[in-house]
Amino acid sequence: MPRFTEFRFRAATTFQRRMGNPVMRRLPFQTLLETTGRTSGLPRVTPVGGRRIGDTFWLVSEFGEKSQYVRNIKADQRVRVRTGGRWHPGTAHLLPDDDPIARLRTLPRGNSAAVRAMGTNLLTVRVDLGT
Repeated sequence: MPRFTEFRFRAATTFQRRMGNPVMRRLPFQTLLETTGRTSGLPRVTPVGGRRIGDTFWLVSEFGEKSQYVRNIKADQRVRVRTGGRWHPGTAHLLPDDDPIARLRTLPRGNSAAVRAMGTNLLTVRVDLGT
């Protein structure tokens, strides 16, 4: 991984882990993704930006398979998504063949802009809700 890309990854994940995510998880209507820790087996809750369309929730991971929640999904596809203050069970699917830039155009602007600015290896994630 080139030096600047690695720096961006480390800076963003450090900020998210220590400051951003703890604050965002507490907001009542922040969208959250709950995965099962691949090593611990404990629930892991991550604030995400995305959009529910029918019975499907779409999001784009800014660091692709390096994201901890993506690594957890690879180990166990069963997840929960909190949207509108309610939890919904679902099954997550990683879509490496989907165009993440085009997908970001269909998702909320603010989060999409941040993902494009900081992301180094975008990956689309689809969660089929109710499964």
